[in-house]
Amino acid sequence: MRPLRLLIIALATYGGVCVLLAFLQTKLIYFPTREYSQTPEDRGLEFDDLTLTTRDGVNVAAWYVKHAAATASVIFFHGNGGNMSGRLDALALLHRAGFNVLMLDYRGYGRSEGRPTEEGTYEDADAAWRYLADTEGERPERIVLFGRSLGGAVAIELALRHEPGVLVVDSTFTNLYDIGRMHYPLLPVGWLLTYRYDSIEKVGRIHCPKLFVHAQDDSLIPMSNGRRLYEAATDPKEFLETPGEHNTGGFEYAPEYAARVITFINRAISPDAP
Repeated sequence: MRPLRLLIIALATYGGVCVLLAFLQTKLIYFPTREYSQTPEDRGLEFDDLTLTTRDGVNVAAWYVKHAAATASVIFFHGNGGNMSGRLDALALLHRAGFNVLMLDYRGYGRSEGRPTEEGTYEDADAAWRYLADTEGERPERIVLFGRSLGGAVAIELALRHEPGVLVVDSTFTNLYDIGRMHYPLLPVGWLLTYRYDSIEKVGRIHCPKLFVHAQDDSLIPMSNGRRLYEAATDPKEFLETPGEHNTGGFEYAPEYAARVITFINRAISPDAP
């Protein structure tokens, strides 16, 4: 009876772990913080402190930094941790390159209401698109969707819903199932996951120019994920490898990589640009 009892205990423990992870998956995917460590003003940038209302009635916070001679408008989607105040290096870099930059916090992040969910992040992104297109009057072909990590999955969904001028994704995964299976190899991740962010299923249906950026030594989201996204995408597309890990690589790794991303955007927006 003892081996049978041990087997029952092991199965019960395994089942309990599965139930617990299924129940806690939102907390394992999203890591929001509420307090802002800085604002664009701390970087010497004037900005509009916005509140955008989503179609399902949630108010989300956003910062909009205009450029006097903007060649395009970038909507920047940050990753699953912190809030937009941690991405001001990216905002400042894109603004210096000559772009208007709109950055928002998903619901539950920063000053945004609510709690994050997959569909919720998509609705938050859609509110940002509507602000640029409807309120600011920006033409869709001049809108750049730029997402990092989880934000890349959000940008891909938004590019599927609309038709932007350019899509840039940095250090982004194929889908959450692939990442969950990698980090929790002994668990039935496919059964447990409520959220999917299935970017690899979507990316082949996006027709605008696409740039995929990924760090070579990324252990959180391996570069093979970025490569698979790139391979599933239709032309026109490019892939850019950078040195670094997940939080130290990507387009901000060094000025020469940022310059290549900016050149790609400018050529896609204005094909006659040098």
